[in-house]
Amino acid sequence: MIDILTSYTFMIVALGTVILAVASGIIGTVSVIKGQSLIGDAVGHATFPGIVLAFMLAGTRETLALALGAILLGIIAFFTIQIITEHSRITLDGALALVLSSFFGLGMALMSFVQGNPDFEGTQGLSDYIFGQAAYMLRSDVYLILAASGASLLVFILFYQQLKIYIFDPVYSRSIGISNMLMNFMILGITITLIAVGLKAVGAILIVNLLIAPAVVGQLWSDRFFHVLIIAAATGGISAFAGTYISTAGNDIATGPAIILVLSAFVLVSLLSARKGLLRRSILKRKVGERS
Repeated sequence: MIDILTSYTFMIVALGTVILAVASGIIGTVSVIKGQSLIGDAVGHATFPGIVLAFMLAGTRETLALALGAILLGIIAFFTIQIITEHSRITLDGALALVLSSFFGLGMALMSFVQGNPDFEGTQGLSDYIFGQAAYMLRSDVYLILAASGASLLVFILFYQQLKIYIFDPVYSRSIGISNMLMNFMILGITITLIAVGLKAVGAILIVNLLIAPAVVGQLWSDRFFHVLIIAAATGGISAFAGTYISTAGNDIATGPAIILVLSAFVLVSLLSARKGLLRRSILKRKVGERS
């Protein structure tokens, strides 16, 4: 165990995944409370064609270039969802399904094209962005995650009071001069940025779990917004560290899925035993029934 914890590869991967998971847990809480978590899922899948297009245009698998491509396609996917819902009779659920499947299908088609084309070299690592391959993270990848996560958390802290009002009382926030559109786009931008830099670690399919699962755990244990944020950050960080350790200690266990499995275990335990969990609710109902 000590050998794993002190190995260079483990420390690099653990540092990157923990920082990413902590930031994602905090930022994802906003989307979950606002009921927009599935938009993050659609955007996460939509970033994959951005990865492939960035590779085709730049001719490199350098993380920053691919992340910029992912951010661009994520923004396009979000506005596509908005256009569909505002200018057609298609519901939000339908628009999310259309955008998710269409953009991800485009990404798979582009990847098949470049892998079979002799004009493109070095395509072997592109498929890692589907499910993630944190074991191949470099120090530069960790620096990028640190910069994006730090900037995201800094923006969140600076606008914490405005965001809190916007989340729980958008009518009041508008009346005191807070731009709800600005708050919405700010959270969107932060979310897409975290998704883009986290694709190599967790993958386009699983990245949304880092945004949703910690927030769900936090809401099951507390009603106070600040406490929910702390619980979500701790849940994400602990899950990332444990998942990275399991992946490093085990054979042929991918880091991203291992992290998500630990997160799922946290959600399951919380659903059963948290303050608002199923067991506590059943006990309270039984006590109420006995008193009546």
